[in-house]
Amino acid sequence: MLQDIPGAGPAADAAGAEKLAGHDEHAHGKFWILALGSIGVVFGDIGTSPLYALKTALGQFKDEGVGQAQVVGTVSLIVWALLIVVTAKYVLFLMNADNKGEGGILSLNALAQMAIGKKTAIVFLLGVAGAALFSGDAIITPAISVLAALEGLKQVNADLAPFVLPATLVILIALFFVQSRGTARVAMFFGPIMLLFFAVNTALGLMQIPHAWVILTALSPLPGVAFLWAHGATGFVVLGSVFLAVTGAEALYADMGHFGRKPIQASWLFIVLPALICNYLGQGALILTHPKAVEDPFYLLAPGWALFPLILLSTAATVIASQAVITGAYSLVAQAIQLGLLPRLEIVHTSDTQEGQIYIPRVNNLLLIGVLALVLLFKNADALANAYGIAVAGTMVMTTSLAFFVVWKLWGWPLWRAALLIAAFLSIDVAFFVANLYKVLDGGYVPLLLGTASFVVMSTWAKGSQILAEKTRRDSIPIVELMKMLEKSKPTRVPGTAVFLTNDVAFAPSSFMHNLKHNKVVHERVVMMCVRNHPRPRVPADQRYEIAQLSPQFITVKLHYGYMERPRIPAALAGLRKLGLKFDIMTTSFFLGRRSLKPAEKSSMPKWQDHLFIGLAKQAASAPDFFHIPSDRVVELGAQMKV
Repeated sequence: MLQDIPGAGPAADAAGAEKLAGHDEHAHGKFWILALGSIGVVFGDIGTSPLYALKTALGQFKDEGVGQAQVVGTVSLIVWALLIVVTAKYVLFLMNADNKGEGGILSLNALAQMAIGKKTAIVFLLGVAGAALFSGDAIITPAISVLAALEGLKQVNADLAPFVLPATLVILIALFFVQSRGTARVAMFFGPIMLLFFAVNTALGLMQIPHAWVILTALSPLPGVAFLWAHGATGFVVLGSVFLAVTGAEALYADMGHFGRKPIQASWLFIVLPALICNYLGQGALILTHPKAVEDPFYLLAPGWALFPLILLSTAATVIASQAVITGAYSLVAQAIQLGLLPRLEIVHTSDTQEGQIYIPRVNNLLLIGVLALVLLFKNADALANAYGIAVAGTMVMTTSLAFFVVWKLWGWPLWRAALLIAAFLSIDVAFFVANLYKVLDGGYVPLLLGTASFVVMSTWAKGSQILAEKTRRDSIPIVELMKMLEKSKPTRVPGTAVFLTNDVAFAPSSFMHNLKHNKVVHERVVMMCVRNHPRPRVPADQRYEIAQLSPQFITVKLHYGYMERPRIPAALAGLRKLGLKFDIMTTSFFLGRRSLKPAEKSSMPKWQDHLFIGLAKQAASAPDFFHIPSDRVVELGAQMKV
């Protein structure tokens, strides 16, 4: 028997070794090709922030007019937010807290659980809350990015203003429509387009700085501190808008597994960060020389002849940013399914060579409905900006809090040192979060509602699944006792192999008991098989299988997978053949239990939560589809259960 691995849950496929090989290939691939790829995927969200961040922040002073102190102070706050929040916290600190090369809120959550050594309520709540708020970001980013880009048409011709909203809707519908075809071919152009976008940003900013050299004082943190001190409550409100400049920082961490830590760090430090700082300084210099430019400083940086090409380039960049967020949402949902936070949903692989290229139809449809609703509700980027910051700031608070457990327990830092470091980062995150709370009534309620809904769904599914598993275990017969019963009763043996999928191989699954009760037969070889997911991205091939021969006729098999892997039972059987277990798919039948759930009179959850759990269970993909089992080899046996 192979050595057991700690952890439990549902799981993935035997392509794990191939994925591990692909991951090593990433690590030893061409560094700058990976860096270019990261520019196209990772930095789209934060890279398009100059379209609206400074304009929104200085919008607080439109009525009274903007002066040098306001402009330089606000730009200083933006620059230092990029340096502290993104560079220091994410690029230099959090990217070292990787889970076998993978990053993101759920990877950090799994890492924190491993660091503590057990599942705890606080870690679970932080991880689920962070993932829930990130789902709100996935809906808001496409809406605000594309709207902000197309609003540049107003600078070309004021008569084009009525076409901004319809054009935004058309582009967003087209973007979500093409998701089912896969993005591999389009993605190869993302890097060069975003590289051109950042180069243009840099050039436009550098062209304006000489017109107001005083803007360079914004490179010091002192003007920003002085601005906050002088403006009191208004300065705190501006701080909430300044946060728009760092939205997308979570993507740097979340996409680390795709490109590696060092390529992302190099792209940020040498290309993206300088481009953003130059552009914000240029926008500030333009406003100092032409105060009316505060209405749209990004597009007014460009000379008249370059305005329309800049709009086209910016629109392309925002579509790329939206694409990155959408695919990130797919990955987040897939991880949540594997970690037992969501029901099994249909996952379509859109690439024959890249495991990470996936499409989840139901998630895509929900995102599209949400994005279109936001565009129609808010109608312009300035109004939508009010809804943006809270979701991202909340996710950052959760991420930083989870990092404390990793630094303290996993890295072995003294408690006081870990607390001091996390407190420093957390104080900034909390300040940004609180500064965004004033936007609640002006649109900030949107991400809070979306996040709350996502949190309720994930926590309900996790709790309901746990209750169901406990009831199933309590009502099941231990497999050892069942074998003793079969030795006495001697049921009829039929040729072939029967594979019974179950959550726990120590107990007889209901599908086996129903088959025995109604058909009164047992196959000549019976395999009790369960798939388990672990709080790590991938499980090495040599730890994939755990096999136990209970008798000449009975075998138990546990398949171990990481949360980044996908379930393919036929591929797992092929791997078992290499270990000496003979499986002929044409003589193997798969028995699965199909449960019909009903609310119990006395339940551990409120009635509304029971009904929500049952509704979620009905949305789950069938086990044959999820585990990629040939439908003509499947026998499903139903049973009623009360939650």
